[in-house]
Amino acid sequence: MHTVIVYESMYGNTREIAEAIAEGVHQADPEASVDCLPVARADAEATRTADLLVVGGPTHMHGMSSGASRRMAAMAEAKKEGHEDAAREAYETAEGPGLRSWFHSLPKAGRGTHAAAFDTRADIRRSGGAANGIAKRLTRHHYDVVAEPEGFIVEEGDGPLRQGEVERARAWGAGLL
Repeated sequence: MHTVIVYESMYGNTREIAEAIAEGVHQADPEASVDCLPVARADAEATRTADLLVVGGPTHMHGMSSGASRRMAAMAEAKKEGHEDAAREAYETAEGPGLRSWFHSLPKAGRGTHAAAFDTRADIRRSGGAANGIAKRLTRHHYDVVAEPEGFIVEEGDGPLRQGEVERARAWGAGLL
C-alpha cells in the first residue's frame, strides 16, 4: 500500500498532525510506503501512485485557506514576540501554493483510489473547518473518500495543538487502513 499525505501548514500544527497520521499508517501496516509532503512539493507524479491520498490544511475564515487568508495569518504571526520560527514558516507557506490552487493541478483518480481529509481548527463555536471542503474536492477528482472528514483542535488559533490531538491523529491514520 502506498499512502501519500499532502498538507498545508502555516505554524507547524497541520504538519505535526500529518506526520502523526503517517506514523499511524505505519503502525497499522509496517510494510506501507508513506510519503508525507507539504503542498508545495506534492506534484501530480507524487500523487499518481497513491493507493490512499490523505489531504489536510488549516482552517481559515470557516474553511480552506486562500492566498489572502495565508498572507493575513503570516502578518499576524510576524507581530508576535518570540514567534520568529512560526512567522518564517507562515511566510513561506503564504508565498507558496495553497491547497485550493493545488487541487487545480491534481489529476483525476483512477477507479478504487481512496482518500481522506483532515484539518486543524480552533475550538470556537462556528469556527468551521477546512476538511469538508477538502473532501468535496477529492470527491470531484473521483477519489473514494473512505472516512468522515476529521478536525484536530489547535489552541489559541496558532497553536499549540490541544493535548491528545497528536495521539488522536495517529489513531485516525491507523484507522484509514
